[in-house]
Amino acid sequence: MNAVAPNPTQMPPLVEIIELKWLLAGEGVYIHVERLMSDTEYARKALARAAASASPTLRTAAARLQGKLGLAAE
Repeated sequence: MNAVAPNPTQMPPLVEIIELKWLLAGEGVYIHVERLMSDTEYARKALARAAASASPTLRTAAARLQGKLGLAAE
């Protein structure tokens, strides 16, 4: 059996997702990583919550992840 290496351009930006998860957790908001990667509406809501944060670090991380996921702000 030959294993096929995953295409890095099709992989979700896991490092950025985990960064967002921990930054939001610091504000008492808990997200489900797998759902964020598979549910666009859930991801939009989580990113909107992060974008509304008083933390510039969290807002920057959310904007970066939003761009990598290809989700436009609503």
